[in-house]
Amino acid sequence: MLPKQKLALATAGYWFLLIYIVVALSWWFFSLMTQHQEMMQYQLSELQAQDPQYLQKVNQIREQDKRGQAKYIGEFVTFLALIGVGSVFIYRAVRKQFRVAAQQQNFMMAVTHELKTPIAIAKLNLETLQKHKLDEQKQHKLLQMTLQETNRLHALTNNILISSQLEGGAYTLSMETIDLSELAYKTGAEYQQRYPDRPWDFQFEPDVQVEGDAVLLQILINNLVDNALKYAPKNSPITLHVHARAGYPQIVVKDQGQGIPDAEKTKVFHRFYRIGNELVRKTKGTGLGLYLCKKIAADHRATITLTDNQPTGAIFTIHFNA
Repeated sequence: MLPKQKLALATAGYWFLLIYIVVALSWWFFSLMTQHQEMMQYQLSELQAQDPQYLQKVNQIREQDKRGQAKYIGEFVTFLALIGVGSVFIYRAVRKQFRVAAQQQNFMMAVTHELKTPIAIAKLNLETLQKHKLDEQKQHKLLQMTLQETNRLHALTNNILISSQLEGGAYTLSMETIDLSELAYKTGAEYQQRYPDRPWDFQFEPDVQVEGDAVLLQILINNLVDNALKYAPKNSPITLHVHARAGYPQIVVKDQGQGIPDAEKTKVFHRFYRIGNELVRKTKGTGLGLYLCKKIAADHRATITLTDNQPTGAIFTIHFNA
């Protein structure tokens, strides 16, 4: 059964039980009220009009009737409110659980594909080199493709491992003074070597330093650049800038892809989330990259912002607060 069908079935069952409970509570309330009225009428009928205390007893019975009605109404409203609050909580929790389950299923399918593809390509390239005598240029091209796929595999396993460790609190940050410009420069040089046909725009202001974990900051920059590479046309430039604004370090990554709609700008940082646009879904990815970027930024007392590039594309900016 598909996740949407399971969700629809669970929703139908939820509404059936909720309506049944509300109807049963209403029937209980009206039954008690009816029984209470019948008891009052019976008590009034038992009184003797000649009794000197007749009016006093009538007033007592009516006063008891008012208190009884107030008690039943109070109980009915209280139970109804509790059912309402509980039903809203359960409804949201169940839908969230189904949504997370669907995201995890999509994640597992994406990871399986992401693992198989680089392994298959690397294997094919190596078998080609082993079985055929190729000229130096073709050998270099195959080796470069193999290196790119193994780098993809390394980045994917890193993202999964670090995400799991950060989520479970198992990762211990190793904070030190880091030259952010030098770190970004080395990253840019590596990407330029891996993608020589891609236009690059690098600007690194010297001696921009931060207190941070070198491994996590490397993953942060890599994920932002990888994200730009995924969604930008092959002949469009990727921008990587590092500078300080008013003494605060910043990392800026720009692309000229399709951009991200305003409604999706906060969602893309959620774990496993991928934009619903099918054109975008065809690109490779697991929905962990930007989630990790936000988590790593937060662990370094930094914020990440997403704005539109002009005329098209996206701009990711990391603002370090110290």
